[in-house]
Amino acid sequence: MLADVDGTLVDSNYLHAVAWSRAFRDCGVTVSTWRIHRAIGMGGDQLVSAVAGERVELLHGDDVRAAWAEQVKPLLGEIVPLSGARDLLVEVKRLGCGLVLASSGKPEHVDHYLGLLGVRDLVDGWTTSEDVEATKPAPDLLGVALHKVPAERALALGDSVWDCEAAGKLGIPTVGLRTGGFGEAELRDAGAIRVYEDPSALRAELRDVLELV
Repeated sequence: MLADVDGTLVDSNYLHAVAWSRAFRDCGVTVSTWRIHRAIGMGGDQLVSAVAGERVELLHGDDVRAAWAEQVKPLLGEIVPLSGARDLLVEVKRLGCGLVLASSGKPEHVDHYLGLLGVRDLVDGWTTSEDVEATKPAPDLLGVALHKVPAERALALGDSVWDCEAAGKLGIPTVGLRTGGFGEAELRDAGAIRVYEDPSALRAELRDVLELV
């Protein structure tokens, strides 16, 4: 299983949206927070142009990303694991599956989340934004994750349409969680084969889901 982290295993999406909103304002750019939320799940290399346009990316992209890095620091302490997240990962391993955390987060953030979840010794590996040049919805991160554990089949787990799109480009089926704020219909339209409310709901049907792959 290739599992996204932000919004899928830890409850971070809305805090990221706030940090990005503040970062844009720091750079003299106003972007509605609802629009930013719709792009959470993309990497920072993709998000600025997606919500503010190519001109803002050209003129302010690096400054916005730097401002976001500062704005999100004090919010990291408010991020907590989603209910049932660690139990889900334990069950994945109990059923004999490989497990890689396919995150596009900054290395220090991913390290923080590994500690929050208590899974550093449980998972088979993880990715960060530094592993690729283009993050989700580009498929590159999932491609890197695939090489971290030998497997004939793969299943992606994510909370956003961007997770589904990235996996779909590699022909990998995705299970969606609604924990990031996307609706069931949106996730299914983006390619999710199943959608669950949260990690606990998926865990209850995990064996059946794995048989679909």
